[in-house]
Amino acid sequence: MAAQLVGPEEIESLRTELAELGRSIRSSFRSHASSFRSISSALSDHQTQEGEEIELQWAAVERLPTFRRITTALFEETDGACENGDASKGKKIVNVAKLGAQERHMFIEKLFKHIEHDNLRLLQKLRKRIDKVGVQLPAVEVRYRNLSVEAECKVVHGSPLPTLWNTAKGILSEFVNPPWSKQEAKISILKDVSGIIKPRRMTLLLGPPGCGKTTLLLALSGKLSHSLKVTGEISYNGYRLEEFVPQKTSAYISQFDMHIPEITVRETIDFSAQCQGIGSRADIMTEVSRREKQARIVPDPDVDAYMKAVSIEGLKSNLQTDYILKILGLDICADTMVGDAMRRGISGGQKKRLTTGEMIVGPTKALFMDEISNGLDSSTTFQIVSCLQHLVHITDATALISLLQPAPETFDLFDDVVLMAEGKIVYHGPRSNICKFFEDCGFRCPERKGVADFLQEVISRKDQAQYWCRTEQPYSYVSVDHFVMKFEECHLGQKLNQMLSKPFDKSESHKSSLSFSKYSLPKWELLKACTRREFLLMKRNSFVYVFKTTQLVIIAAITMTVLLRTRLAVDVLHANDYMGAIFYALLLLVVDGFPELQMTVSRLAIFYKQKELCFYPAWAYVIPATVLKVPLSFLEAIVWTSLTYYVIGFSPEAGRFFRQLLLLFVIHLTSVSMFRLIASICQTMVASTTIGSLFIVTSLMFGGFIIPKSSMPAWLDWGFWLSPLTYGEIGLCVNEFLAPRWQKIVSGNTTIGQQTLEIRGLNYHDYFYWISVGVLIGFTVLFNIGFILALTFLKPPGRSRAIISYDKYHQLQGKIDDSDRVDIYRRLNDGNPIPNTGAKKGRMVLPFEPLAITFQDLQYYVDTPLEMRKRGYAQKKLQLLSDITGTFRPGILTALMGVSGAGKTTLMDVLCGRKTGGNINGEIRIGGYPKEFVNEVLEIIELDGIKDSLVGLPGISGLSPDQRKRLTIAVEFVANPSIIFMDEPTTGLDARAAAILILLKIGGRIIYSGPLGQHSSRVIEYFENVPGVPKIKDNYNPATWILEVTSTSVETGLGVDFGRIYEQSSLYKNNQQDLFIMLGSMYIAVIFFGINNCSTVLPYVATERSVLYREKFAGMYSPWAYSFAQVLVEVPYLFIVAIIYVVIVYPMVGYSMSAYKIFWAFYAMFCTLLCFNYLGMLLVSLTPNIQIASILASSAYIMLILFSGFVVPKPVSFQIIKL
Repeated sequence: MAAQLVGPEEIESLRTELAELGRSIRSSFRSHASSFRSISSALSDHQTQEGEEIELQWAAVERLPTFRRITTALFEETDGACENGDASKGKKIVNVAKLGAQERHMFIEKLFKHIEHDNLRLLQKLRKRIDKVGVQLPAVEVRYRNLSVEAECKVVHGSPLPTLWNTAKGILSEFVNPPWSKQEAKISILKDVSGIIKPRRMTLLLGPPGCGKTTLLLALSGKLSHSLKVTGEISYNGYRLEEFVPQKTSAYISQFDMHIPEITVRETIDFSAQCQGIGSRADIMTEVSRREKQARIVPDPDVDAYMKAVSIEGLKSNLQTDYILKILGLDICADTMVGDAMRRGISGGQKKRLTTGEMIVGPTKALFMDEISNGLDSSTTFQIVSCLQHLVHITDATALISLLQPAPETFDLFDDVVLMAEGKIVYHGPRSNICKFFEDCGFRCPERKGVADFLQEVISRKDQAQYWCRTEQPYSYVSVDHFVMKFEECHLGQKLNQMLSKPFDKSESHKSSLSFSKYSLPKWELLKACTRREFLLMKRNSFVYVFKTTQLVIIAAITMTVLLRTRLAVDVLHANDYMGAIFYALLLLVVDGFPELQMTVSRLAIFYKQKELCFYPAWAYVIPATVLKVPLSFLEAIVWTSLTYYVIGFSPEAGRFFRQLLLLFVIHLTSVSMFRLIASICQTMVASTTIGSLFIVTSLMFGGFIIPKSSMPAWLDWGFWLSPLTYGEIGLCVNEFLAPRWQKIVSGNTTIGQQTLEIRGLNYHDYFYWISVGVLIGFTVLFNIGFILALTFLKPPGRSRAIISYDKYHQLQGKIDDSDRVDIYRRLNDGNPIPNTGAKKGRMVLPFEPLAITFQDLQYYVDTPLEMRKRGYAQKKLQLLSDITGTFRPGILTALMGVSGAGKTTLMDVLCGRKTGGNINGEIRIGGYPKEFVNEVLEIIELDGIKDSLVGLPGISGLSPDQRKRLTIAVEFVANPSIIFMDEPTTGLDARAAAILILLKIGGRIIYSGPLGQHSSRVIEYFENVPGVPKIKDNYNPATWILEVTSTSVETGLGVDFGRIYEQSSLYKNNQQDLFIMLGSMYIAVIFFGINNCSTVLPYVATERSVLYREKFAGMYSPWAYSFAQVLVEVPYLFIVAIIYVVIVYPMVGYSMSAYKIFWAFYAMFCTLLCFNYLGMLLVSLTPNIQIASILASSAYIMLILFSGFVVPKPVSFQIIKL
């Protein structure tokens, strides 16, 4: 058609143009090809040059001695100005032991662009390098055969709750009932289970809550409680658990996240890496390096740098930490504090990943992980399990991982599956065969059903029927025992038994597979690691120590105004004020150590966790905690002494000032050490504060001030010499009252100082000062040794012995026969109710008002953590929510999704109005209408079976994690919200019955006050000893004779003053002491009950406070109602305590027995108990945590003691400060 439209000329012209175009294109192609060849040649030359440079650098590394070669590597040299680290400048030779934080970060960022793929690539390169030189990696095969675990359960009559009445009744029955009449039930947790956990294979542990998964993991990792009875055999590579250290060979990762809240995520993993050591990494690296040198192999520089960096022992911060942070997705919160219920920190999912990272950072080859996916989204769980799969498959590790409901893609990552139910193993074999096994049993997994969910339900009586596939046969329930029998009969079960029957050949075990030493580091390195952490914790808690010192300054200022030197003279009268000032200073520094109880107890759970993991021994924990606190004790002593010594007016000699300073320093050290020992023995906050209060009161009573030594019964002398306060009192009193200014003679060649010391029973030589210092140092050493021994040998506080009621036990026995008995212990403690086969009652409909919630442009900011700012984050505020807009409508279940740490919990807290800190911007509109329906909610949430159980503490006692989650949901339900967001004695004095005579002369002056004696013998003897007084005649009336010989005329004739004679007599001094002791008994009672009540209420209120905040925000009740209930509930208990005190102490001390005085004594004690109890509640409500509350409580005790009128008499205190 084109030829018909144009002529021949046009065609020829077109041909010419096409030829020119062709020549142009060919020329262009030739020029481009030449350009490509030149570029390719340039690149080739550059690569050749770079390769030659690397070879030269590597040759330089190879020439180094072995000990330097394994720490020297070729490291990427980058431009620090580039944030992404892409500006490569080549390689440089570095010592990997001295890599800085920024260098480690840049190296990891370069290696990992896509975590899952890049981690696999790194591990493959690492394995290829090791295999290339023929080095074998250590591996562990774990076998267990006929393993059974039993627990003893005590059967009690009535309610099993440990109330005051039930506990008292139980203790009484222990003495009344003979041993053979006690009823105990043996509860089976694991029942004759067997299996093999192989290296290089990922094994999944599945089963419903309470089936024994945790017990199996604990048993295999060697961490099972010794209170349980274990039978059967567990071995690693043919070695029994007794033949090596399983805690170092394996790593058990708990489902409970216990971490120190004051340190960051990075610091937590760094410390774990230090304590776990490097295992066989250094030996493998040395051997690989040696063989590569012999074979002239040049390794990949990045792989070489990584392997060398993670093989260096004793580093404060290791590249392995950065690697773990990266693959677990914790690098974004690496410098954030872990936090706890009262301190902002990382999210729950991040804490779960931190628990995993804390253990896998070490060199252990066997991993036992207990429900590590709790709180994680499915994507994060898949990523973590995928990384673990790479680790297991490539590095020959062994892993048994318990997951509750894994997603299908996560389930497919596993090689083997262990399915448990009722303490028995239903299936143990390849994942690919498990569906076939159940299909052979008559149950088929639907096509779109997750296999993991199918496995959980097919063994459940309630859900099993829906999977029955043999339609030609009627369905009947297939029990767990039947599944177990079918598995043992199939080829997989028979193959497993055959493998177990053949013992493992120990000669095949790598020498580094098992750990035979308890600790990974030398003693000095362990001590350095613990010291660094303790110093870090002291810096993080610096506010506490600054607060204590500031508080001490304030108390010193008040004390100085009360006991001002211008109002005190050097005489017998004011000597008591100086004595009181000395006693008060001692008491202050003793009580100042009391907060150490709370600080020690709060860290015991972490200590016992790390001790069981063999991180460090007790002494490595105690020595830094003791030594680093010495400067603080010195600071407390120097602050008090320098402020009060000369203002109060003690002896002005400089030597005596420094001696008082030294003794106060030592008494503070002794006090802190004593309270640490008490905390380590008692282990719980309540028991520690109770015993600590008792020790304070006992020390006061036997210290020689309140009750002089001369007034104590001889059989109680041991108490005087065992009280640390005694030596402080002796040392300071001798230091003060043997000074030159107190050597004025008053009477009978007795100086003022000696007389003062004699009255108190403290008349010792001046060398007793140094004896007191030595004894107090001995006490300090002894208490710290006791601290070490207690932490070494005492077991951690764990679950109390299982208790069930007699009726419940027999009810269960009646419903379950012995042949197919379900684990009673687990059902009671994990809340798996007995299936109710009867007709179900109609369920209630939760009443609520349908409301919608809308939110627009929602933003949430918090202050940037200090550690992030130190690492270069410039912003003062950290944004956690950014422009969130949305709506939740009634009747529509809305799912909030996001990766762990994305801000899901933060968003729900903001929407619920539960954020007490930070800045919230944006608009939220919401409403609600509460009602009560507690019993129905208990039934709906399946908590009715455990409604009478105590909640307890996580990981220690009470409910399981599953029950706690359901309980949390139930608590929110009963508030009936329209919109629901779902994401813890005084001893009496001897009574006196002798008649007392008080004799006055004209002018109202006492000339005798004391006992009459039989037939007035004591008073007659007293006056007959006065020079010049005639003896009483026989059969003369003693009363008449006394009046005659003490008349004014006789007194004038003899030239004596009976009043002065009485005041200088020992009888007068004894009467003063008796009065002082009587007041002291009242003082001791008030101090003991007051300190004990206030101290013991602190942990209870602090534990309940976090629950109050949650329930208050849920709108369940008003804070006024909660506070009133807390105040009111204490009244009956304290009323009974006051009655018991009056009934026991009042008549034994010998107070007046009139009903009027008894009533007022009861009233005073009752009100005192109430005041101290409510003081403790007030302090907790005003402070951020229990440590600060405890410090404030100790200062409150000190101020109340100062102004109580006993240590400092009323006239002095009221002349200066009238409160």
